[in-house]
Amino acid sequence: MRIAYFGTPDFAVPTLKALLESRHEVVLVVSKPDRPVGRKKTMTSPPVIEVARRSDLATAQPKGLKSGTFNDTLVESGAEIAVVVAYGKLIPSDVLALPGRGFVNLHPSLLPRHRGPSPIQWALVCGDRSTGVTTMQLDEGMDTGPILLQDRLKIEDYDTAETLSPRLAALGAQLMLQTLD
Repeated sequence: MRIAYFGTPDFAVPTLKALLESRHEVVLVVSKPDRPVGRKKTMTSPPVIEVARRSDLATAQPKGLKSGTFNDTLVESGAEIAVVVAYGKLIPSDVLALPGRGFVNLHPSLLPRHRGPSPIQWALVCGDRSTGVTTMQLDEGMDTGPILLQDRLKIEDYDTAETLSPRLAALGAQLMLQTLD
């Protein structure tokens, strides 16, 4: 399948790499714009864009998705489906309607528990003994689309958001491949 990939932080990198090693074809990578980082305010690209550039993939970093220019970019990419992992922005309904197979999102919780931002941190704060990842179809709401697949992961006594996040990202990458297949 031809995929447009929407993601920004380190959490989104394992899924992009898994897609690049799969039978699917990533035709466009969409991320937030570069931003100044650190004391010297050095312009820095999001981790997903760095991976995309090393893989010679087409990229887009629109300031917003409400312009028709981005819609044209997405349509011209020929993407059949869009995969979203920690993109960080709501996607408007006119963009959601563009790929023929819609948008599939990877969420780092066992929805419907811990919808919205910071689900990894909330699982820890709430004392959950397990958490997981969910793939779902995107709709106009915040984490309200139909659930497709889920996979569970035990939270260890030593876990913090810093130790749990990479484990969930790796589990999510495999779940996304299962979902697409």
